[in-house]
Amino acid sequence: MSASQAAKKQGGLAGVIAGESAICTCGLGNGLNYYGYAIEDLARNCDFEEVAFLLQYGELPTSKELESYKEKIIASRALNENLKAVLRAIPKTAHPMNLMQSAVAALGSLEPESDDFKDQDEKIIRLLGVLPSVLCYWHHYANFGREIDFNSAQKSIAGYFLEKLELQAPSDEFIKAMHCSLVLYAEHEFNASTFTARICASTKSDIFSSVAAAIGALRGPLHGGANEAAMHLIEGFSSVEAAIDGVNKKLENKELLMGFGHRIYGTGGDPRNALIKVWSKKLGGDTLLFKVSEAIENLMKEKKPNLPPNADFYSASAYYFMGIPTDYFTPIFIMSRVSGWCAHIKEQRANNKLIRPSSTYIGPEPRNFIKITQR
Repeated sequence: MSASQAAKKQGGLAGVIAGESAICTCGLGNGLNYYGYAIEDLARNCDFEEVAFLLQYGELPTSKELESYKEKIIASRALNENLKAVLRAIPKTAHPMNLMQSAVAALGSLEPESDDFKDQDEKIIRLLGVLPSVLCYWHHYANFGREIDFNSAQKSIAGYFLEKLELQAPSDEFIKAMHCSLVLYAEHEFNASTFTARICASTKSDIFSSVAAAIGALRGPLHGGANEAAMHLIEGFSSVEAAIDGVNKKLENKELLMGFGHRIYGTGGDPRNALIKVWSKKLGGDTLLFKVSEAIENLMKEKKPNLPPNADFYSASAYYFMGIPTDYFTPIFIMSRVSGWCAHIKEQRANNKLIRPSSTYIGPEPRNFIKITQR
């Protein structure tokens, strides 16, 4: 069976090579790498800004470059009055992912990218700086009717977001855990949202439209929304025993368990899972929620060894232990993955060809037209 025949049999373009990229490898026998650096090294040793710089420019920064990069991101945090007005108009009932998409689309009108894309790096830095502010500003206005400022002593995206969400300084452990999560979610080759961004960019659209399109793809529970679904699963059980019984019933009913399995990694497992599990255990290892999580993981290893946990499973509990509302799990994904999306947008633009695949037609054979009076 050829690769194309196998892909057709599996559906969803599985196994289809859709292009070339120098940014990331995943599931190729050597784990997950960003520009050749192993995810384990990056997650254990880097602030997220180091990895964002790597994805934007192709090399890890020096200390001086990193300091300058962070200062530029800090200077990009504030919302202008027009963007604030847009956010105030979005009701509390809105899905936070639609909020984030609306804000990015609005930026395309309020702060447009130049037609020649020469300011694309400035726009990437703007997105990195402004996205945490967007979510936190809307959170406080929609829920409590108050407006927040964007001043902070926190120099990192992780620390700044956690501070503005709770309006108090976060613990060092929370900041380190958030750095790890952001690094793990930053990039993942031609996933659904990244490929969406590349398709949009291939039309020579602007960076804000491309990122807004990617957010739309990320919103779905089969992609970014999986961490929210995993949280709903875990918190739905009142004991370890209830979790084991409940998951067994779901397996008997052939229900899909979010947070397990991965299209790319298969039975080898997602290398990001072990890295974020360390932080979930540090932050909440003695809690019922963590014990339930681990019980579900162990049961799945026994009953479905071909479906190991992915990055979403323990990310959910790690965020929970940091006090982050479940609805904000996927918007945090955006704050991280925007670095990967923009790396791919830049790469697509550097050697652009319109992405326009073909389909295999399975509709009716040609037939004669019948006028409406004779039907």
